[in-house]
Amino acid sequence: MNVSVIFTTYNSPVWLEKVLWGFAAQNHAQFEIVIADDGSEPATAQLIESLRKVIKQPIQHVWHADEGFRKCRILNQAILKSRGDYLIFTDGDCIPRQDFVSCHLALAQPRRFLSGGYFKLPLALSQQLSREDILSQRAFDLSWLRQQGLPRSRRNLKLSAQGWQARTLDALTTARASWNGHNASTWKSLILEANGFDERLHYGGEDREFGERLVNAGIRGKCIRHRAICVHLDHARGYVDPQRVAQNQAIRRQTRRNRSTVAVQGLRELPTAP
Repeated sequence: MNVSVIFTTYNSPVWLEKVLWGFAAQNHAQFEIVIADDGSEPATAQLIESLRKVIKQPIQHVWHADEGFRKCRILNQAILKSRGDYLIFTDGDCIPRQDFVSCHLALAQPRRFLSGGYFKLPLALSQQLSREDILSQRAFDLSWLRQQGLPRSRRNLKLSAQGWQARTLDALTTARASWNGHNASTWKSLILEANGFDERLHYGGEDREFGERLVNAGIRGKCIRHRAICVHLDHARGYVDPQRVAQNQAIRRQTRRNRSTVAVQGLRELPTAP
């Protein structure tokens, strides 16, 4: 199985470097990385070029000019550029545990998508994490994180659960198996059938709308929230626009009401689409 990992970034080279070290540490090494860059300044390209020399996985840097939040469009361009038959999606602020890719591949099933989550770190701890913390996997060790100031929480179980316990928690969770852009995967052929992400959507539920179209097409989600682990680096979200969020919600309601399976403005509408 040829595999591509796709994630977005925008002017966050410090966070991007941490994420790339996470993928460099994977116990399944045979995959490509496709960075969907929504118009970052040259520092991001310079970082990627420098890390190509030390990270063994091939890296594609798919970039377009900054014209505001166009995450769905750059994701669609990255999908077209990807070489994998199976595509794993995450975000440029989520560091994967060393078994992240292998977990997605082990649990992949025909005409299904996998639905994971993330473990959110406080800002100070996000900033503190070093390359060595990531490569050594200390960044995912609950005891070590507690020593660094991570507060106690029931959510910490996501990091400590292993084996049968993680499987049981996934089976018992009340969380819906939705498409979560920070941790989800499925077959490229199914994404092409769905016409990719709908570029009419801005920030706020754009990933969920894609998943809702998959479900409308009979492609069910499978929960892997306690098995495929990534830690989320905290940051501000200055791009949130309440009016755009409301527009997204209206499009999602329409998708559910009409049982839509294909994006209105997606992959096939791109100028570079075949």
